[in-house]
Amino acid sequence: MTTDPRAALALLVSAFERHLEVSSTRRGEDDPSVIAAYDDLADAFEEYDSALYDAYGEMTPLDIYGADDDSDDEDDDEDDDSDEEVDGHDDEDGDDARTYVGLDDDEVDFEDTDR
Repeated sequence: MTTDPRAALALLVSAFERHLEVSSTRRGEDDPSVIAAYDDLADAFEEYDSALYDAYGEMTPLDIYGADDDSDDEDDDEDDDSDEEVDGHDDEDGDDARTYVGLDDDEVDFEDTDR
């Protein structure tokens, strides 16, 4: 595992580029090269996020979702009745929705800088 966040970032960018490349030449829904690039991208992101946290105590606001999520602890959903936090982030509306849709208007500073 790479512990240098800059090296991990370089690998992440490379994985994004590879994923874009094979996605643009996809040969069907279950194209093995796209699936492999997807998995490599997820691994590179996890490595970057971990290296960033280890080096600076910071995390990205992103998370990987997929079939591997169930393998961590199959009974997480049954044991965790708390709607307050999901993977370390507050679930403000308690709906367990896990898709990033941007910031709410009240979370963005629309300060006019042209004055």
